[in-house]
Amino acid sequence: MFRKAYTFDDVALVPKYNNVASRTEPDLSTWMTKSTRINIPIIPSNMDTVIGHQLADVMSKNGVFPIFHRFMSYEDTKQLMVDYGQGCYISCGVKEENLKELFRLYDEMRGDTFKGVCFDIAHGHSKRMMDVIKEFKDNLPDKEVIAGNVCTARAYHDLANAGADAIKVGIGPGAACTTRMVTGFGVPQFTAILDCAEVANELRVPLIADGGIRNSRDIVLALAAGASSVMVGKLFALTHESAAEKRPHYLNSPYSLGEAKYRGQASKDFQDEFYGGMKKGTVAEGQSFWAPVTGTAQELIDEFLGGIRSGFTYASARDIKELQRKAEFVEVTSTYQQESKTRTG
Repeated sequence: MFRKAYTFDDVALVPKYNNVASRTEPDLSTWMTKSTRINIPIIPSNMDTVIGHQLADVMSKNGVFPIFHRFMSYEDTKQLMVDYGQGCYISCGVKEENLKELFRLYDEMRGDTFKGVCFDIAHGHSKRMMDVIKEFKDNLPDKEVIAGNVCTARAYHDLANAGADAIKVGIGPGAACTTRMVTGFGVPQFTAILDCAEVANELRVPLIADGGIRNSRDIVLALAAGASSVMVGKLFALTHESAAEKRPHYLNSPYSLGEAKYRGQASKDFQDEFYGGMKKGTVAEGQSFWAPVTGTAQELIDEFLGGIRSGFTYASARDIKELQRKAEFVEVTSTYQQESKTRTG
């Protein structure tokens, strides 16, 4: 049987009678994990062209714990513990050697280490993922686990039962991801969030919507659909403080701030750099590209928050939970997007 599934472009929120006096009134704090709150519901993606020290510092000042990517050297990861300690999460694969390295790190730093770990693989609904979560929690029960990625309610349920403290939702919606086009698999992001949110609410395991965010509208829709927070990749990669490689603009180029290189971690460019090429029998499920640098990370955050706060007033919501309770969605056609954009001609 077929059923409809929706992207952010396929839906809109219906305005409600508003009794929120000011756009500054809504509280945007949220649960990042079952036991950790953050001041704003926005997290940079744990990708090598996104998160680094400069962007992490910006996020820390905004009350968000950064999640570093999993492709750092062991020594660089140890240095993170010196620089951030309990103020950050690190990412990890699910191979046995990955887990051993985590325990080794914990022992060498005498327990004064990361706040938690993000077990980060493309298809997170797997026996190996659940086994790793359980083994990690058995050994380090005080450390938090973020797990992903998944896009179905069953997958969310399984990872939550395995012990995950937060789960990332999104397979294929990222700007540099080609998984859906290569494999045919993936659920449109709005529906994936909506489906998984039912389990998230029941089991009280926060949902991190990962991928597909292009503006504050998408963030509001993701939060209203049930996400506790959203992960943003490309837009953060194009800021001054991102870890992306930068290059100056060419002569006569309109991009006065230069350009940044953004790439998926399943792209050929990434695989060539970290693994010396694609493994035999595999193909890339991501792309890399250069795009204009847009400005500072704080400017991007402020733009997001302004749009989110405005969105909350249209729902007459003072916090994320109230937004979710009051959310009424309608299905829209492609002409909705045309009607919603400015027309100067």
